[in-house]
Parts: sequence; structure tokens; C-alpha cells
Amino acid sequence: MRSVVVLPTYDEAENIETFLRRVRDAAPETDVLVVDDGSPDGTALIAERVGRELGGIEVLSRPGKSGLGSAYRDGFARVVEGYDVVVTMDADLSHDPTRIGHMLELVDDGADLVIGSRYVTGGGTTDWPIRRQLLSRWGNAYTRWILGVAPRDCTGGYRAYRATALAEIDPTSTSAEGYAFMTELVRRLTVAGSTIVETPIIFRDRTQGRSKMSGRIIVESMLLVTRWGLGDRARRLTRR
Repeated sequence: MRSVVVLPTYDEAENIETFLRRVRDAAPETDVLVVDDGSPDGTALIAERVGRELGGIEVLSRPGKSGLGSAYRDGFARVVEGYDVVVTMDADLSHDPTRIGHMLELVDDGADLVIGSRYVTGGGTTDWPIRRQLLSRWGNAYTRWILGVAPRDCTGGYRAYRATALAEIDPTSTSAEGYAFMTELVRRLTVAGSTIVETPIIFRDRTQGRSKMSGRIIVESMLLVTRWGLGDRARRLTRR
């Protein structure tokens, strides 16, 4: 299977070279598409330099910061027809690239989406304060309940999608930005009857650079999830 990592970046100059080298070491046949939102710290230039050295690395430079969902939509549009599996990861080294091979095997075994999950047996987080752990767990539990989806980790960004399943839900027509985008894809794949599998990962908090998470992103995600869930329930009642 041909596989590619789609990697949105913004101001990840401190992490991008290490990330790309680790992915190449762990998954030498997996390509990488870096989708950079005009990082003023030169992230794209570093990625291009490393790409010339290692090969199999392309940089899609966008003119400005337009959001995580927008970056993924542009990235998916570039790769969905040329690859069998599309992997997503965070650029801050919080996701272990050595798990890519196992996730590809699960897709090969029949999964349409493999989620690297913090909230199944064997998974977890490190270096997070209790408040952040509780907020993340509560947010995922609420998402499962309001949307009626099965995965325990609906917001995690470490994933492997079967490209044909991704194409069928047309990710370019999604609307969410921030981490709600990841939930929107889970919702669409669930409605489509796709096979979703979770595999445990240990999420490690970044040690370099600044987190893009904010209170505004969290509020946006919860409002969108609530709107989707209530809308789905209203439609089911109308059909009845």
C-alpha cells in the first residue's frame, strides 16, 4: 500500500526536522506532505531542505494561517487519489512514528479508519496536568454520547485512513476548523458505516514550541459537536 503522512504545520521550526527524520527512520516507504500556513519561523524552508536530502517529502505552502481543518482539506485533496492510506499526525513530536507500521497493518486487515487512541487499554498521556486530562476525557465522553459514535478518542490526531473511505465522505466539504475537524470525520465515517478501529498510543506533550490549543478552539469544538448531535437527533425524530 502506498501511504502518506499529511502534516499541517505552523511555527514548528524547532520540531519539523526531527519529526521528518523520525518518520523516515520508522516508515521509510511512507511519503510526507507538509501543509504549512506561512510559518514566519521558517518551518517550510526547513522542511524543503530536509525533503531534498531524504526524498519523498513535499511542502504545500499556504499564504497564511487558515486553521487546522482548512490545512487538512487542502492536504487531503492533494493526496487522496494517489495513495492507498492517508496518515495524520501532529508535528510537535507528541505522536510516536514507530506506530505507523502497525496502523498500516490494521488498514490492510480491513479498517477504514485507525485511531491512535489515548483512551483504550494500553493508551494514555504523559506530562499533562490533571485538569487537562479530565477536560479531554470529559470532552470525548460527551462527544460519544451526543453524536452516538463508538470511538473513545474522537479528537486525537494520530490516524490512518483508507483513502477510498476518506474520498467517499468528501472531506473537502467539511466545515469545522480546529480539533472539531477530527470529530467531524469520525461522525461522517460512522454514518457511512465505515469500519473504525482504535489502537493504543501514548501521547507525549510537546517540549519545544508553543501549543496551538486555546480556550476558543475548545469552545468552538463543543458548540459544533452539540449542534451536530442535536441536529442528528431532530432528523431521526422527523423521519419517525
